[in-house]
Amino acid sequence: MKESSNIFKVLSDKNRLRILKMLQYRPLCVCEITSILKLAPSTISQHLSLLKKAGFITEHREGRWNSYSINRSPEDERITAILTSLDFWIADLNEVDSDRSKLKSVNKFLLTSK
Repeated sequence: MKESSNIFKVLSDKNRLRILKMLQYRPLCVCEITSILKLAPSTISQHLSLLKKAGFITEHREGRWNSYSINRSPEDERITAILTSLDFWIADLNEVDSDRSKLKSVNKFLLTSK
């Protein structure tokens, strides 16, 4: 029961749900997520840490960036079930459409060259 409770705690934050939705489209680095959500990098890092620890996302090195993506093969079947039904559960967030539009123009190379 404790594990299930922790999973739902991780999903209880709207910004973490938005991050999961964005990562469904493509891998992102902290600077790209920060640019879209307009939150401090440290806050984004904390959200990513919780999502990673729960098994929702993975982290991998891409040159000088750490990129995050949806975990395509979580060990926990509950995580798999949630990720496969993410569209159903998060479809009503107004910010999701806006985030998706912003994803088209956000680019870590441009963000870090400033």
